[in-house]
Amino acid sequence: MVKLIASTRVLSPENLGPKDILIAGEKIVAVKEPGAIKIEGLEAEIIDGSNLLALPGFVDPHVHILGGGGEGGPTTRAPEIRIEDCLSCGVTTVIGCLGTDSITRHPSSLLAKARALEIEGLSTWILVGAYNLPTPTITGSVRSDLVLIDKVLGAGEIAISDHRSSQPTFEEFMRLVAECRVGGMLGGKAGIAHFHLGDGQRGLEYFFRMLEESELPASQVIATHANRNRFLFSQALDWIRRGGFVDLTCGPEPADRETVSIEEAVREIKAAGLPLSQIMVSSDANGSLPVFDKKGQLVGLTVASQKDFLRTFRELVRNEVISLSEASALFSTNAASFYKLKNKGRLLPGFDADILLVDKNLELEYVFTRGQTGVERRQLKIKGTFSL
Repeated sequence: MVKLIASTRVLSPENLGPKDILIAGEKIVAVKEPGAIKIEGLEAEIIDGSNLLALPGFVDPHVHILGGGGEGGPTTRAPEIRIEDCLSCGVTTVIGCLGTDSITRHPSSLLAKARALEIEGLSTWILVGAYNLPTPTITGSVRSDLVLIDKVLGAGEIAISDHRSSQPTFEEFMRLVAECRVGGMLGGKAGIAHFHLGDGQRGLEYFFRMLEESELPASQVIATHANRNRFLFSQALDWIRRGGFVDLTCGPEPADRETVSIEEAVREIKAAGLPLSQIMVSSDANGSLPVFDKKGQLVGLTVASQKDFLRTFRELVRNEVISLSEASALFSTNAASFYKLKNKGRLLPGFDADILLVDKNLELEYVFTRGQTGVERRQLKIKGTFSL
C-alpha cells in the first residue's frame, strides 16, 4: 500500500521544513511541499504528521544480535535480541557482531540471525569474527567473506588493549586491517576493521602506528567503546584530529564512574572544534557488561539494552547538548555513511522508508521500517516469529 505522511517537519537529518513524504513499497518516492503530492487511482494510507517530526530510522552499528557475554560461564550468555527490542526504540537498522565467545557462538549463526531479523522487518548487516585473532570466518578468510557474502561489512569486534583479547601483535593487527581493505574493495563494501578497546594502557597505540608505518587510511578502522575511560577518550580525541572515526557506547544508568558519558563526550568534541561527522553512537545491545576487580576476577554482570540508545538520544537533545538534526546524524546518518549502507540514514527520494515520527517530547509515535509500520500511535505492530 502507498502511504502519505502529510505535513510533517522533516529532518533528513538537515532541516527541510514542513513536507509531505510519499512511501511506495519499501522506498521513499517523493518529499514535497505540503499538498503538492496528488494520489489518484490508488488506495493510500494518510498519516497526519502536522504535529510530528520525521527523522531517519536509527542505525545501531554495534549490536550483539546473538547475545554476548559468557565471561562467567554458560549461565552468563546473554539472550538473542528480538525485533521488538529494536523497533520499540526506533532502531530500524543493526550491524551485528560476536564478542568474547567464539566457541559456542559462530559467524554462520550470526549470519542466520541477521537474515531472520531482516525477514521479520529490520535491515541487518554483520561483522565477521570475534574478540580473538586469528578471527573466525564463514568462508575461510575475512577477504573472501567480504567478497562473497552480501551481509558482511568487515571484521569485528576484535579486542585489543583488553585482558580478554588474544593479545594480538601489531603485525597481526595490520594483516587484519589489510584484509578488510582489499576485501572491501573487491566486494564493493566499506571493509571496516572494528576494534573493541578495553581498559589496557596501550589504548589506541596500534591505530597511531598504522598511520605512521603504513599506507592504510584512518577510515579503514574504528574504535568502539572509545568513551570507556578518560585515558582512552583523550586518545580518541587525538584520533579524530588525525581523521579517524570513533564509536561511543551508550551505557546504563548509573554509569561506571570511569566512563565518559555520551553527553560529556559530545560536549568535549564540540568544544574542541572537532567534526561530529566522525562520531557515531552504538548501544552494545545484548552484550554483557562485566565488572572485573583488579585481579581480573568477575564481580558483576549486566546486559546492555537498546533502551539506553533511545534514552541517550533524547537526553542529548533535551539537555541542549546538540540540535535535533545533529543528534539524528549521530544516531543514524553517520553510521550509514561510514559503513556505506546504501539508501540508509536520510529522508530523501530513493532511500529506504526507515522513518521515525516523534512528538515534541521526542516520544515515538510511528516507526516505519522499509515501508512497514512497526510502531503506530505508540503501539508495536510488528512482532518476532516466536513472540506471543
